[in-house]
Amino acid sequence: MNQEKELISTARKAGLAYLALALSGMVGVLWLHPQIFVSSDPAKTLAHLTEKETLARIRLLLELTIVAAQALAAVYFYKLFKDINPFAAWALAAWGTMNAGLIIISAIAMGGAIDVAHAEMPHADQLIMVGLFVQLIRHAWGVGGLFFGLWLMPMGYMVMSSKCMPRALGALLILGGVGYLLSTCLGYLGMKGAWVGALPMLATAGEFWMIGYLLIFGIRTSKEV
Repeated sequence: MNQEKELISTARKAGLAYLALALSGMVGVLWLHPQIFVSSDPAKTLAHLTEKETLARIRLLLELTIVAAQALAAVYFYKLFKDINPFAAWALAAWGTMNAGLIIISAIAMGGAIDVAHAEMPHADQLIMVGLFVQLIRHAWGVGGLFFGLWLMPMGYMVMSSKCMPRALGALLILGGVGYLLSTCLGYLGMKGAWVGALPMLATAGEFWMIGYLLIFGIRTSKEV
């Protein structure tokens, strides 16, 4: 019974970390980021960094939250699944941590861009450096999509194979992971279009289902689903 309670407690900690990751990503990436960083226009980005310094620093703080939440989620998911499938649990933890490492690069670039925007240096040099930092942010997230897709696939596999959660959830996570991989690879092949950006949408549905399941039910210790 104590082992069962500990397992459910670990599941809920994983759920809380995953929720923090999702919320900080939604607010930071989807809402605040476009208000500050414009990848195609360094001049506009520099102006935003100068005029909206507080907002830019909040964006950076949320980026750090994403890193911490992703790392914590990777650790707790490993603890949750290591007795079910050690190799898959290790893969999940490794790829989740790798994704966190790439977002650290983005956070470093954001900090650098903010510093350059408020430094006493020629305007032309500021534009060049801010432009480089913005591209570094964009590609850290771009390559990060590869590892985020990889992190979802062993998660979904373990859900399906262990029957500790609904099998449909596992299938959705695997499909979402494949969607991330395809979206990342197609994007770097130069393919554009709403359909490329929509490929990871299944992952979003699976992630929020996973978060809800972990927080409400934890994990089923019975083999019956």
